[in-house]
Parts: sequence; C-alpha cells; structure tokens
Amino acid sequence: MILGRVLGNVVATQKNARYGEARIMLVQPVNPDGTPRGASVLALDSVDAGEGDLVIVVQEGWSASTASTGEAGAAIDSAIVGVVDFIENHS
Repeated sequence: MILGRVLGNVVATQKNARYGEARIMLVQPVNPDGTPRGASVLALDSVDAGEGDLVIVVQEGWSASTASTGEAGAAIDSAIVGVVDFIENHS
C-alpha cells in the first residue's frame, strides 16, 4: 500500500464501460511526514476522495480491481481504498 496526496481529477472522455462512473485521480506518493516521494500515479477512486486528501492506494491488480469495480479481472493497477484522517507516530 502507498500513502499519497490527491493532486487532482483526471478527465477521460472515453473509457471502458466496465469502469462506469469511476473517477481517475492523480496521486503523489508521500512519506508519513507529508514530503513527496517518487513519481505520481493514476488511481481509480473507490472512496470518493478529493483534491488535497491524504489517501491509501493499493497497487496490486486483484485488490485494485475488486476495490474499484466490485469484481476481479479489470485491468486496474492502482486504486484509492481509504482517506486518512490522521497519522499517529508512536516512536
């Protein structure tokens, strides 16, 4: 799983009918302190995340597919599966 910040919504005028009304979001992976790390990714939103939200992204085909479409087998690499309320550090 990846911790990330939603940068915005990606508009696709044509997409496979299997993805229905699913929104595609641009997500910047971040460290727990909020600093960016790595390249941004595209992820289908399954939790109604919005721009600026801190989110959890799963990058595993079966999990991403079932989380965002409700059934396995869709060609999806990444899906937003949670909106983070806060991070508690116990170190």
